[in-house]
Amino acid sequence: MRIRKKALGDKNLVGARIEAVRRAQGMKQKELLAQLQVRGVDLNASALSKLEGQLRIVTDIELLAFAEILDVDVMWLLTGQENGGRT
Repeated sequence: MRIRKKALGDKNLVGARIEAVRRAQGMKQKELLAQLQVRGVDLNASALSKLEGQLRIVTDIELLAFAEILDVDVMWLLTGQENGGRT
């Protein structure tokens, strides 16, 4: 496991949560990239690394694919809370 050399960026809200869930599930970036490919999302390793580091924007199509693959709610990816924190 490599340690991130750069500080987190400010291009997205979801990257750090995607990385945390992926690691918690024991999934390697290569495995996530393969699952994205199956869903028609063409991302390379550099783009995924930048996305997780919040140095790249995320599209809505990518966001949905990440939520499905990682089995998490889209609102959790965006806010860190289920249902966007609404009651």
